[in-house]
Amino acid sequence: MTVASFAKILFVALSLGLDVFAVSVGVGMRGTERAVKLRIGAAFAFAEVTMTLLGVGIGRAAGKLLGDSAGYLGFAALVAVGGYMIYEALHGTEEGGGFDLSRGWGLTLGALSISLDSLGIGFSILYIGVPLGVSVIFIAAASVLSTALGLALGKRLGMVAEERAALWAGIVLVLTGLAFAGLKYFRVGA
Repeated sequence: MTVASFAKILFVALSLGLDVFAVSVGVGMRGTERAVKLRIGAAFAFAEVTMTLLGVGIGRAAGKLLGDSAGYLGFAALVAVGGYMIYEALHGTEEGGGFDLSRGWGLTLGALSISLDSLGIGFSILYIGVPLGVSVIFIAAASVLSTALGLALGKRLGMVAEERAALWAGIVLVLTGLAFAGLKYFRVGA
């Protein structure tokens, strides 16, 4: 794997990790036991990887139908998901409401909500020139590490960090989609 490929997947994994971090800070603010932290980390990582693979399947199908332009459609999906995350962060949508994000339906819905961006990543990951297996490992590791860090620092960081992390995750995804489209267009690092 080239340095450019490594940088691409590291950038993608970290941008996904910021979203997971934001939700984990919110859960960590309430304090959690070690077993709960492990359950949340496993659920978030599983959701991130599953949605990435689902996105890959959609991306492959789109690639067969649309050819080379499917990559640009995938990058547009990243920009759209990032834009939505920015909108959500700036307009203060209520997250979690009455859900307990540490177990049951609350954990399931929380994991699904934070993994929607992974669907867009999966759709476009085929077109950034990084092997799928390596990509999935990086995404899972970033998810677990971001969850652990967010849960551990939740009480200390408070709501400010949670809101800022969600905003930055959106910004990074928009920039990632634009950068990857530019790299593909100019055939750099492919």
